[in-house]
Amino acid sequence: QLLYVYWPNHLLFCAPFALLVQPDMTFGDLVETVIKPAAAAHPDAAKADFLNAEWLLNDEPFTPRADASLKDNGIDHKSMLTVTTPGLNGIADVGY
Repeated sequence: QLLYVYWPNHLLFCAPFALLVQPDMTFGDLVETVIKPAAAAHPDAAKADFLNAEWLLNDEPFTPRADASLKDNGIDHKSMLTVTTPGLNGIADVGY
């Protein structure tokens, strides 16, 4: 399924990530094997604690269960995840 992931203030590219993922993978696996590698080029990525970040699922507050599948977390085809990492402000800290 297609999944969009948006990390506000951390866009090295022009849009959120568009990721192809398996609905039965766990949220923890999504973070470790998909999101972390996709975000690795960003200078804040090494400091980001994505599992304990603030999440939105389709613009609604969301608390993911790391050991549950994407499907069981309510994440389906073309869902949009927004992740905010308090204290990491991307370009906002650079002063642009």
